[in-house]
Amino acid sequence: MNTNKVTIEDIDIRGKQLFIRVDFNVPLDHDLNITDDTRIRSALLTINYAIDEGASVILASHLGRPEGVDPRFSLAPVAKRLQRLLGKKVLFASDCIGAQTEKMAKNLKKGEILLLENLRFHQGEQDNNEDFASALAKLRIDVYINDAFGTAHREHASTFHLAKLIKTKACGFLMKKEITYLVGAVSNPARPFVALLGGAKVSGKIGVIENLGKKVDKVIVGGGMAFTFLKASGIDVGNSLVETSMLSFAREIMQNAIARGVKFYLPVDCIVATGKELSAEAKSVPVQEIPAGWMGLDIGRASVHLFTEALQDAKTILWNGPMGLFEIDAYSRGTSAIAHAVANAYAMTIVGGGETSLAVHKANESENISFISTGGGAALQLLEGKALPGLSVLPDKERLF
Repeated sequence: MNTNKVTIEDIDIRGKQLFIRVDFNVPLDHDLNITDDTRIRSALLTINYAIDEGASVILASHLGRPEGVDPRFSLAPVAKRLQRLLGKKVLFASDCIGAQTEKMAKNLKKGEILLLENLRFHQGEQDNNEDFASALAKLRIDVYINDAFGTAHREHASTFHLAKLIKTKACGFLMKKEITYLVGAVSNPARPFVALLGGAKVSGKIGVIENLGKKVDKVIVGGGMAFTFLKASGIDVGNSLVETSMLSFAREIMQNAIARGVKFYLPVDCIVATGKELSAEAKSVPVQEIPAGWMGLDIGRASVHLFTEALQDAKTILWNGPMGLFEIDAYSRGTSAIAHAVANAYAMTIVGGGETSLAVHKANESENISFISTGGGAALQLLEGKALPGLSVLPDKERLF
C-alpha cells in the first residue's frame, strides 16, 4: 500500500464544505465526564486549518460500542469540550443523518462547525452499508477528509464507503503524522532500532513480530506474552498466561532472531501471585522459580534493569504493549519503570496506541515521548505492513499529477 497520500494541504478547500471523519472515541466516567481528551486535541490542527481557509466543517465520529441509540454514548459532552478547546461555537446535530441534520448542514456558513451525533447509533456504520453512506453524502459535502487513524483499519461506512462517494478526498494532519512516524520508523529507522513488545497474547501480534523481526536490532518482550516465549525456552511458568498453540511460533521467532544477529530479551524475574484478585499473595521470583499454581503478572526489578540497559544505546524505540497487568497498581511498576526508561532514552520514541498510550499517560511521561499513536489496532496493522481500508480508499499523491 502506498502511504504517500494526498493531504488536506494539497487541495483547495477555500469556501468549501468539509466532512471530516475524526476519532472522538474518548473515555468517559460514570457521570459522562471526559477523562482524557487527547483524541479531541489531536484533531484540532486539521479543524483549525479548515476554518482558517474559510471552509465550513462537518465533524463525524463514533463513541464506544452502543447497540442502537444510547444516551450514555452521546457525543454531546464532546461538543462541549471541543467548543472550549477551539474557543468557538460548535453546533450539535442530534442525529448524524436525516432531514433535520441535512437542513443544518445546508445552512452551515463559512467558518462554522457542526458535530454529528454518534455514527454507531446506526448499525449501517459498522456494516459499511451503502444506504447509510448515501444518507451521510446528502449533507452537502464538497470535500471528504479522513483524520481518524484509530478507525482506519476498519471498513465502515464513514471511513470507506462514504469516501468512495465523494470525488475530492484527502487525509488530515493527524493521519499524515501517524503514517509518517509509524511507516517511517519501520522503513528507515535510525539505528540501533529496538522493538519493545508487551501485552497479553502473542497471537495478537504475530504479524508485528514477524514484520519487525526482520528490521530491528533488538527485540524486548514483556507482558503476558513473555510467558509463552519463556515456556517455549523450556521454563516452567506455573499458571502464567501461555498460548500453547503459539509455542512453536515463539521458538521459531527466537531462533530466527538469533540467526540474524538480532538480540532477543526476555524477563529474568517477575512478580508472581496466587491469583489476579487484590487480596492474592504476591512476591518477586526469578523466572526459573515460578511456584506451581502461581502466575506472573509483572516484570521484576532485575528485568526492568536489563530492559533499561538494552534501551540505552537505542536511536529508535517502538513500544507496543504493557509489561504486566498495569491496570492494577500492584502490578503496574514494571510498565511504569519502562515508560520512564523509554522517555529518558536519547532516541526517537514511538508508542503504539491503546493500552500503551494509557500506560505512558499514567506514568506522566506523555510529553517526553516523540510520538504517541492514537490508534491501537490501526497502528498494529500498519506495523504488520498491511493495508488499512480507510487509507487505501484515499488517493495517492502521484495520482494528482
